[in-house]
Amino acid sequence: MKIGINTVLFKDFSLQEAFGAISRAGYDGVELSAIAGMCEHLVLDGWEAQKEAILALSRQYNLALLSMEVASLDPGRLAKAFAAAKGLGIPVVNVGPGGKSGDEAGLKESFATLRTQAELAGKQGVTLCVKAHVGAAIYNTPTTLKAMDEIKADSFGIDMDPSHIHRAGETPKDSLKAVVARVKHVHIRDCKGVGPSPGEPLLQICGRGDIDLYGYFKVLAEAKYAGPVCLEVIGPSQSMEQAVSIAAESAGYMKACLKSLGAR
Repeated sequence: MKIGINTVLFKDFSLQEAFGAISRAGYDGVELSAIAGMCEHLVLDGWEAQKEAILALSRQYNLALLSMEVASLDPGRLAKAFAAAKGLGIPVVNVGPGGKSGDEAGLKESFATLRTQAELAGKQGVTLCVKAHVGAAIYNTPTTLKAMDEIKADSFGIDMDPSHIHRAGETPKDSLKAVVARVKHVHIRDCKGVGPSPGEPLLQICGRGDIDLYGYFKVLAEAKYAGPVCLEVIGPSQSMEQAVSIAAESAGYMKACLKSLGAR
């Protein structure tokens, strides 16, 4: 497993600054944030202009480009995201499911959209991953299993985020066992309480919340999962000192778990 971090934690800083901080914190790679309205370190409108600079940063700091988060299911943005992923050598594009929990028509619409977009991703040699999200059409393990059953493309996978599963009232390490065969990306963070938010950034640090993340990593290791595990901490802006502290503590926790499990 390679551990990475979503650049959204460094949303108030340049990519150069983010890469430098992520490297010092001890990560293997990055997930580029391309989330409109939140953090667009990768600007999909005109991504070509950033291509050489991003590839140079990846080489300079020895950080693999593990994934990209777009969040949106907008077809226009995803077309650009898939092209950018192919151009940058990014294997995974992560999105949310859209819709609302408990809306059966919305759930079917989400499946149809994800199926179409996964096929388009596959044509670019990219994998589209979706995660269960609080309040969305796919929000827990049963709806995730339905998505797996409905969307068979090899270019489709599950982005398993334990914090959302925890807030759905489930035990993440147990839920992971049910879907791990199709997991191709992991968003990781801890969570204090049952939400609806994951808590302030300090409580999203791995090991500070209520989730048994060691048990979660144990399931991944036993399944021989070899994809990215990317820290995603959201919330208010952080100073560089605060962001590095969050990143470094989480990296240390994850590395300790993986070494203990013989997975690193």
